[in-house]
Amino acid sequence: MIFTDVHTHSLYSADGISPLREMVGRAKALGLRCYGVSDHFDYDYLAEGVPTEPGFRYIDETEYFRELRTLQKESSDSGFRLLAGGEFGFSPKRQCAELYAQTIERHRPDFIVNSVHSVEGHDVYFSAYFDGKTKRDAYARYLDRVRESLDAPYRYEIVGHLGYVSRNAPYADRTLRYEEFPELLDEILRTVIAKGKILEVNSSARGSGGAFLPDCDILARYRALGGEKVSYGSDAHRIDRIGEGREEIARKLKGLGFCAITVPEGNEEHAFPL
Repeated sequence: MIFTDVHTHSLYSADGISPLREMVGRAKALGLRCYGVSDHFDYDYLAEGVPTEPGFRYIDETEYFRELRTLQKESSDSGFRLLAGGEFGFSPKRQCAELYAQTIERHRPDFIVNSVHSVEGHDVYFSAYFDGKTKRDAYARYLDRVRESLDAPYRYEIVGHLGYVSRNAPYADRTLRYEEFPELLDEILRTVIAKGKILEVNSSARGSGGAFLPDCDILARYRALGGEKVSYGSDAHRIDRIGEGREEIARKLKGLGFCAITVPEGNEEHAFPL
């Protein structure tokens, strides 16, 4: 069983639904030993001019970390570890990197999930990104950006939801398969390992064709290349999805030869046996 979940979102994210305190309370009720909140820092949108939907708002990072640190103090004697993190959407634009570096300096997050949402001025979850592109073209451009993101000039610990591009892709077969992009994926996986980063297994696969991201073929290749560090994230945006799919992911990871879930906290890493 997995008793951690370190990729979740509260009402501080533009697409979050449940208040932060409710999210933390639900994680405790589920018996999680380590729970991380990683609300969206969408400064890639800002830097690249990504179109946003009505009602979109950027995170109030000062209030977000203030409330999270308060909740950490309240939980400090309970045997429940609450981590104050963030999901940083990558962009190669200098403005984006500078904003993230400032956030790190001001608030010292316990961990950072480095994710790719934006490519060529579009969030790859939305249909506009795919206009005029074949599956191979759309996915290859996304994977190129993922590889680029691994060289981000600010600290991060977790490589988030590899395969995000497949969640809402308009193709009959959405699955991101290792066999279709072996060179690109090998370069990504080898770099994750060489840099000592943690590869996330994300249970919010939605319509991607699998139960989680990345799928077993990519995880098997990561393990074959020597990758050992994986984290688990539900990507929950409301209380009822915290911990979703963790039993199946635990079984699959053990079957692939993984022994533990790795959780970063500042300069430390904690191993939770599967």
